[in-house]
Amino acid sequence: MTPPSPTPVEPPSGSTLPAAVLSAPALSSSLSVDRLITAALAGGHGPLPAGLTATSVFWIHHGTRLAGGDTTYLNQYVLVRVGGTFGGCAFEAGELTPAVCGDFSGTPLDVLLREAPNPLRIAALDAYLAHTRPHGVAAEHGDAEPVSLPSGTPEIRARARDAAIAGLLDIERGAKVGLIGVVNPLVAAIRERGGEPLPCDFNLRTTQWGDPVTDDMHEVLDRADAVVATGMTLSNGSFDTILDRCRHRGIPLIVYAQSGGAVARAFLGSGVTALSAEPFPFSQFSAEETVLYRYRAEGGA
Repeated sequence: MTPPSPTPVEPPSGSTLPAAVLSAPALSSSLSVDRLITAALAGGHGPLPAGLTATSVFWIHHGTRLAGGDTTYLNQYVLVRVGGTFGGCAFEAGELTPAVCGDFSGTPLDVLLREAPNPLRIAALDAYLAHTRPHGVAAEHGDAEPVSLPSGTPEIRARARDAAIAGLLDIERGAKVGLIGVVNPLVAAIRERGGEPLPCDFNLRTTQWGDPVTDDMHEVLDRADAVVATGMTLSNGSFDTILDRCRHRGIPLIVYAQSGGAVARAFLGSGVTALSAEPFPFSQFSAEETVLYRYRAEGGA
């Protein structure tokens, strides 16, 4: 089946997306990352991981400073390749060394899921879930919307990516939007949709426009009318806390994920209301057109 053509990056305000209907077992409101890994190891989401191999493990470090900004973003990623699929997860500086490439390439996938450092576990889980249910296949079945990011400079591609993420927000003007994991174009995109960003980040103190950035995630989760969180929360262990708080308060949780896009997808309808999943190669690693995939849970925000 020919995949659907990618849609324009700038969707009409209030547009709706297909409901995400996954092939995995029914998910409960108590689902957590560890429980998802346990289910995957038992074959609850496809073939047993023990029968699959992490052919390659990659360690990537890069810096980016967008034109007009004063922030240099330093990013580290670990990638796992399973067959024709890549899984990825960001990590903090110094958390993993390049030695993981030699230590874990060629390792059975179940070993990574059980024993690897957490960012590598998430990358392995991402690769496994994307292998068993590729994003392109989800799009073919109407469960995801492919969004084309245009070729061009890093600034053009970053603005397009963050506009696509902000397009998942269905909010009233003036709504407070918790942003956990700050990138400046996404702050601007939230404002363009009428939201008031509440930025939170462990590594930044102000946005490009001088907005204060808190490192107190709980303060943001208590004040927000909706939350947009980076997939890196899967890596640093804060994802379950964010998920539980949004469930408890009954507020939308939108995840934008280069890290663990297929992992976050498993929580659609179980705390996550919408998702922008960007599989590797990520937008900053290519100047050519690439595709991300947007999902909404049925009845999501």
